[in-house]
Amino acid sequence: MNVISDPKVTGTVLSPEANQAAALADANGVLTVDLDAIVANWRKLEKTAVPAECAAVVKANAYGCGADPVARALARAGCKTFFVATLEEARTIRTAAPSSAIYVLGGLFQNCGDAYAKIDARPVIGDLNELAEWDVFCRRSGWHGSAAIHIDTGMHRLGLTVTEAEGLVPRINSGSHGISLVMSHLVCAESLHHALNARQLASFRAIASLFTGVTASLSNSSGIFLGPHFQFDLVRPGAALYGINPTPEADNPMQPVVDLKARIVQLRTIEKGDTVGYGATWTARRPTRLAIVSAGYADGYFRAGGSSDGTRGADVIVAGKRCPIAGRISMDLMAVDVTDLEKSAVRRGQMVTLIGEGITVDELAHHFGTIGYEVLTNLGSRYARVYKGEAGASAKT
Repeated sequence: MNVISDPKVTGTVLSPEANQAAALADANGVLTVDLDAIVANWRKLEKTAVPAECAAVVKANAYGCGADPVARALARAGCKTFFVATLEEARTIRTAAPSSAIYVLGGLFQNCGDAYAKIDARPVIGDLNELAEWDVFCRRSGWHGSAAIHIDTGMHRLGLTVTEAEGLVPRINSGSHGISLVMSHLVCAESLHHALNARQLASFRAIASLFTGVTASLSNSSGIFLGPHFQFDLVRPGAALYGINPTPEADNPMQPVVDLKARIVQLRTIEKGDTVGYGATWTARRPTRLAIVSAGYADGYFRAGGSSDGTRGADVIVAGKRCPIAGRISMDLMAVDVTDLEKSAVRRGQMVTLIGEGITVDELAHHFGTIGYEVLTNLGSRYARVYKGEAGASAKT
């Protein structure tokens, strides 16, 4: 995977723009991440959640956008707390954000306390056995780092039961408890009027009130928009930072973050009645010009985005116009119907837009039969990656 700096970054013999163009000349596809848009989204979420602190979830390589440059940009903007899924992810964020609090959602495994202490990361503990192991490590090593307690209020995935959490209250009241955060996770936050939201809120409010002096956190991206009662002391946005709509029942309040382009590798003309792609599922209804584009499901463009004679698939932007995909998506390639464009508007080697210019991550997710999270986290390693924006001016690339 090639990672290219913003064109504004200087220090080469060529002009910055020429240097970037040369670096991208052999790229089959280019994924551009707008760090300024990520920072703007974080600031919008921070403002929405005031007076709660706004953290950032940067797990899964910052949802496919690049954990190191994203964390650096957010830390520079004022973000003080990050959430990741694994210790390896925590190591990346510690390098990018040396003074930030880092919580590891995956919890504590046996005999890995030293690894947490080495980078001053905080396990999110969701099981009494984990808590016992953490206590043993802290006592034997003399480590005075803190941990979070995850309480299950309805997800039934990770977390202590409410009853188990109530059993920790005497420990909290004792003073020296080593717990810096108590948290739970909403199940249906994207559905504004789902009854489970109110039930989880009531359950978490009751137990969090017993954890005197401990920061409380319930809301993910969508939870922030359920209102102030859901925001507590700290909110944990993830998807919304990267432009995914946290309010699917309304317009997206977030800025788009990613732009994805892939190259036309061949142009060809087929006759009426010819079929395109594996399975011969798409048949030309007229003489048709096709642009063969160098991206497929190995690059994270799901096979479900293809089309058949009975179903229209996703669109691609070619020369500023929407053009439909013709036939199935292959591992490395897709065919796009460009018949309605002027011949002079399409050429071999030209980049076309898969995400951007009005095609959103959420739109593509709809065609793929999934959610925006899965689209972003599956964007492949074969794309050259470009980080743009003033927020990334000194990002590590």
